[in-house]
Amino acid sequence: MTRTPRLEIEYCTQCRWLLRAAWTAQELLTTFGLRLGEVALVPGTGGVFDVRLDGDLVWSRKESGHPEITELKRLVRDRIAPDMSLGHSDKR
Repeated sequence: MTRTPRLEIEYCTQCRWLLRAAWTAQELLTTFGLRLGEVALVPGTGGVFDVRLDGDLVWSRKESGHPEITELKRLVRDRIAPDMSLGHSDKR
């Protein structure tokens, strides 16, 4: 059973970005708690570090570099909980 919204972090195993992906997942789970149904770490290759929400691309390292966590939190928040405050990191 897949729970929604489903957030995927696809990371490059060749670049050894598992810890970065796991930290990003932890930050998003800590911030959004039960507002996220599922977070998946997806191994990939070729320098990939993509974040998808219900299949839609939210961030791509190849297009924009590695995301700042505050920027990524804003992008996810805007899609799943637009009225939620992110506190001091909220720069609307």
